[in-house]
Amino acid sequence: MSLEQAYDTAGFLRPTLHAFKEEYVHAVRTGLETVLHTRDLTVGDYERLTDIEFEDEDALYDYFTSMYEYLFEAGEKQPLPPG
Repeated sequence: MSLEQAYDTAGFLRPTLHAFKEEYVHAVRTGLETVLHTRDLTVGDYERLTDIEFEDEDALYDYFTSMYEYLFEAGEKQPLPPG
């Protein structure tokens, strides 16, 4: 993910994800649910993967929860990472 994509809230993320095969959408959902449940991903891990910094684990997992709600529970607005 590039920084430009992470901060793009034009509304294409949810429809783009759901345009993929159901198996892929299910894998994304399951993966996000697992990370939310186990909290195994650290702020440092996420930063190494994305170059996006979070203040602490709580902020990171608040973001993940909001992203889950947006992608899979018809959340109103795509969340933004800090910046």
